[in-house]
Amino acid sequence: MSESRSLGASFAPDEEPPITRRWIVNGEPREVSFAPLARLLDVLREQLDLVSLKEGCGEGECGACSLLVDGRVQLACLTAAAQLEEGAQLLTAEGLGREELGRRLGAAFAEEGAVQCGYCTPGVLVGSYALLRETPRPDAETIRQRLAGHLCRCTGYTKIVDAVLGAAGPERASASGSMPGAAGRSPGEPR
Repeated sequence: MSESRSLGASFAPDEEPPITRRWIVNGEPREVSFAPLARLLDVLREQLDLVSLKEGCGEGECGACSLLVDGRVQLACLTAAAQLEEGAQLLTAEGLGREELGRRLGAAFAEEGAVQCGYCTPGVLVGSYALLRETPRPDAETIRQRLAGHLCRCTGYTKIVDAVLGAAGPERASASGSMPGAAGRSPGEPR
């Protein structure tokens, strides 16, 4: 695709005029201009350098491009940037560190070893953040159900579930049920 046909930034004279929007992105007011059919993923990565959003599948199957839009999880690869209204509130993994819950999740993921290659981690963190905001004390089954749309080829999910339980609170950290290696272990304790 030539630069003038790029979805994220450039425009050829014969194309429709760009759309301009002002959004609140990770707590900061930001303005972007994009082609009418630009995907949110491309606009955020190319114009705002928000590279935590990954294109894993481009079909909405893997969750690597997850972010919050007005408090709800959305997949940036399937969202046309033009769908977002002026003033929309966007939160990506880069913005999670601004909030105590986001810092707690990051620490729990590191402590539990829930990060391996790291490709899926930003999307999983965003999904986990949304889950814990809605359900502060989830059980392991709820976590597995809510994160089912996030594919991870490295961790086997047990460590991810343990990390979310740990971020939910110490009393939840060893409650991952029948998952191998998790019962009766405190966060950070060797496996």
